[in-house]
Amino acid sequence: MTLKNIFLSLLILTLGILTEANGQTKLSKKQKKIQAKEALADRNFIEGSKQLTLGDYQKAYGYLQNALELKPDEPAIHYKLGELFARINEPEKALPYAEKAVALEPDNKYYALLVAEIYTNLKQPLKAAEILDQLTADGEHNQQYNLDLASIYLQAGEFDKALVVLNRAEAYFGILEPITQQKQRIYLRKNQLDEAIREGEKLIENRPGNPNYVLSLVEILYNNNRIDQAIELVNREIDKYPNQPELQLAAYTLLKSKGEQEESKVFLYRAFASPDLDPESKARAFKGILEEIKTPEREQLLDSLSTLMLQDEVENAAIFEVLGDRDAKENKQVESVDWYKKSIQLNPKNPRILEQVILNSFGEGANLEELEKFTTIGVDEFPESPEFWFYDGVVKSALKKDSSAVNSLNEAINLNKSQNRQLDQVAFGSLGSSLYNLGEKDSAFHYFEKALELNPNDEQVLNNYAYFLSLEKRDLEKAKQMAEKVVRRFPENGTFLDTYAWVLFQLGEYQEAYQNMEKAFQYESEPSGTLLEHFGDILYHIGRKAEALSYWEKAAESSEASEKLPLKIRDKKYYE
Repeated sequence: MTLKNIFLSLLILTLGILTEANGQTKLSKKQKKIQAKEALADRNFIEGSKQLTLGDYQKAYGYLQNALELKPDEPAIHYKLGELFARINEPEKALPYAEKAVALEPDNKYYALLVAEIYTNLKQPLKAAEILDQLTADGEHNQQYNLDLASIYLQAGEFDKALVVLNRAEAYFGILEPITQQKQRIYLRKNQLDEAIREGEKLIENRPGNPNYVLSLVEILYNNNRIDQAIELVNREIDKYPNQPELQLAAYTLLKSKGEQEESKVFLYRAFASPDLDPESKARAFKGILEEIKTPEREQLLDSLSTLMLQDEVENAAIFEVLGDRDAKENKQVESVDWYKKSIQLNPKNPRILEQVILNSFGEGANLEELEKFTTIGVDEFPESPEFWFYDGVVKSALKKDSSAVNSLNEAINLNKSQNRQLDQVAFGSLGSSLYNLGEKDSAFHYFEKALELNPNDEQVLNNYAYFLSLEKRDLEKAKQMAEKVVRRFPENGTFLDTYAWVLFQLGEYQEAYQNMEKAFQYESEPSGTLLEHFGDILYHIGRKAEALSYWEKAAESSEASEKLPLKIRDKKYYE
């Protein structure tokens, strides 16, 4: 650009600025003051709205009040103050602000909706309805609020007004399931069954091929003793859509309710044979039959349905659950637990089945490592359940995972809050055993005492407490009384007889100890290493040293023997 062109450009720009400046009217001091006041109000309004969004209601109120003092007739400020009080659940304070906003700007629907919300919170639904009615009555505008308005009328018991509004919504949106359902509820409340049925038929006709709409109307007919009409409807739809197993299942239920058993089974088999029927529906139908009185016909039917359910390639937790329930009713616990385990692997969030697996897996010969997997699922899925923490603690205690057992048992006791005395009692006993194994002997004996306070006859606690006292050579007379109490009740239990014999041994009553240990061997087909060593110790003290050595050598083949056993064998002498 040349120097001449630059000069011309600057000249044109300067002339433009001068022309603009000369065209402006100079503001008076009063006008400048008004402008500044409005600008300050706007800044306060913007900051107040921001704090309201952030949830700092105290700051928001301060800014909005400042804005209102500066611009008392600004509807947006009144609206925001109304919104603020509505949010903090003070509808009485919110209402004047919201109503003022509407008065200042009647055509703003958001202001009107806030007033309606506040009236609803004030338990004045009809006043809220009046506002919504005004919004929705003017043709195509705001029709989305008709369902809210209908809901308000329904809650207020204004059924006729609700129907008017729902018809208005239907005229705008067309036939929709939520509108039809609301209308049906109203007609049923008004004892106008035929009108409710017509609404259902209208929905089926408008949405052909949807079995859910058919089933919804079937339910209404069935509940109002229109069974023949329901059967006619289902048959008509099956003729149109033969591959809908839900309708086959409905036909089975309806015909069975009329006592037409054989005909109903035809539809039941068709439904179960279809891979399109969801497994949960099959499981519910199977469970319903399982709860009927047992007859050969019922068993044959269940056998057939079991085969049909299992022929599907997709495994399902609900199916496995009901198959387990059937075996449980037949007292086939092993088979039942196998089904339940399969169910839990697919759906661990089933406390009833999980508890059945755990409870039926306890007992002699239990696979504790596998059982621990299920107790772990229990505490992971249901951490607020004291029962699952209890089961986990008992299993871990039996597995000698004593630190973990103590944690689980304490959690069970804390969550139980003394509500289940039996849980507390067994937990105290298991806690005592694990604490003893961890070397916390005084705490262990404290919990044994707590367990016996709740149940003085618990044989496991009495036996363990007596045995641990004998190992510590503490309160031996008390230990003798407890062990004797147990063997009187269970005279053929080798473990209990061993404990009693060992307490007698510690008391120096060697002959009596020998007699009871000899009985223990009669009832133990596979004596433990501890029991073998104990018998050797007793034999040694009654002078039968050669026999003692023989039992010590047998005990050495076990991992349960004491640290002193090698010395006993080497020196052919008893060591404490």
